[in-house]
Amino acid sequence: MKFSEIQGQKDIIGKLISSVRSERVSHAQLFAGPEGCGGLALALAYAQYVSCENRSPHDSCGTCKSCVKYEKLIHPDLHFVFPVIKDKKSNESVSDNYITQWRVFAKQTPYAGLNKWLASIDVGNAQGLIFASEASEIVKKLSLKAFESDFKIMIIWLPEKMHLATANKLLKLVEEPPEKTLFILVSEEPDKVVPTLFSRCQLIKIPSVNSADISGYLVEKLHVHKSRADDISRIASGNISRAVELCEDEESSLVNLERFKNLMRYAWKRDILSLTGWSEEMSAIGREPQKSFISFSLRLIRENLMLTLDQMKNRLVFMTGDEAEFSSKFHPFITQENIYSLADEMNLAFAHIEANGNSKIVFLDLALKITRLIIR
Repeated sequence: MKFSEIQGQKDIIGKLISSVRSERVSHAQLFAGPEGCGGLALALAYAQYVSCENRSPHDSCGTCKSCVKYEKLIHPDLHFVFPVIKDKKSNESVSDNYITQWRVFAKQTPYAGLNKWLASIDVGNAQGLIFASEASEIVKKLSLKAFESDFKIMIIWLPEKMHLATANKLLKLVEEPPEKTLFILVSEEPDKVVPTLFSRCQLIKIPSVNSADISGYLVEKLHVHKSRADDISRIASGNISRAVELCEDEESSLVNLERFKNLMRYAWKRDILSLTGWSEEMSAIGREPQKSFISFSLRLIRENLMLTLDQMKNRLVFMTGDEAEFSSKFHPFITQENIYSLADEMNLAFAHIEANGNSKIVFLDLALKITRLIIR
């Protein structure tokens, strides 16, 4: 991937190019930014620029032997680590088991997040993690000499999903890597990266993509009409991945909206039997979709609070048409009196799901608590 293919982020691109041209490339860098900001795309373009045999002051050439291999993500000195699921047939739960699927994913959807990746490999109810067995693979790969380029480059996507044992095994390698070795860690939640690993990396903060750049991306890449692209870019709130989902697949958002409607209606009616059935339905959809629903709910209650506070006039409300239609009647039930408690309970449920808690119990507990918090 070339820098010219990345939407926005011109300041960050300029700094990355400058570091290479001035030969001040830090051996371990942490690209930190929210989902959909282009962290992975920037890492791929940066790695290609570092390895390019005929780079210009503005971008990699795209035609040299190195760039051709980078375009296919098959360069022998480029290595990847990313969340995978536990292999039931063996104890080797490593990224190389999924490298073919990863190359397709990274090339086609470099702005997408964890849920999209896990859906592409059909994980079911499992959660994606970077397991301890990965550390040995990293050490083995980086102990070899570079095959073709000056640098061996290891891109670690979502290091916040790394087991503590994995991080501990990598600390010395990251702190004192072999000569001409470059670690690029790409994180969406840097506060969850193991602190000792975080402290050994140069932090590069990547901002959300501005609305104009998102709109331009939708028009150019997806051929969306300009007016619709502008509307979607506002709703996406700096997340290109969400903008693409809104364009290509509205079904998942509509499903989450329907689940949210049912939860709130049953909670308001104090319909315990229906809430029990709702929690059983939620427990059957898999952990990543469950976390996606909670994240969706947190966003929607925030938007409804903004409606309650009459912030539409200040353009601080970001919703799709279906969400806005529902919220026009629902928003009075979300106020400053209950917003913090609602958010706390949803964040707690998210943490319990992430910790492999019993999802049926987690969602029933959440539903029952909401019956006490929803304004009547």
